[in-house]
Parts: sequence; structure tokens; C-alpha cells
Amino acid sequence: MGVIDLSQARWRKSSYSGGANNCVEVAVLDGYIAIRDSKRPEQSPLVVSRAGVQTFIVGIRAGHVG
Repeated sequence: MGVIDLSQARWRKSSYSGGANNCVEVAVLDGYIAIRDSKRPEQSPLVVSRAGVQTFIVGIRAGHVG
């Protein structure tokens, strides 16, 4: 994976956060998902493939992660 331009990323956080800055934010990119800590948005986010996120979610739902 090369350098991914996040300058136009639209960061979102869960509506369950209640507007607080103590949660995870995500940005959906072409083929990737960027994840960052809302308390430290200046730090480099974790960028993973959409397929990797999907595999992770399937594993959690199946009880394989934990």
C-alpha cells in the first residue's frame, strides 16, 4: 500500500458517542477504511482494507476474536 491521501476524508463517529471526543472515528476511502482516535486526530490513523475490516467483523460476530 502506498501513501493514501486523507486530506479529503470525511471522518464520522458513532451517534452513540453523544458528541464527546472519547471514541473512534472512521473515514471510508476507495478500498480502505481509516480509523483514528477522536482525542488525537493529529496522529496517523490506522488504514486497513475494506476486506480486512469485513473479515474482522465476521470474526467478531462468530465469536472468534477476543
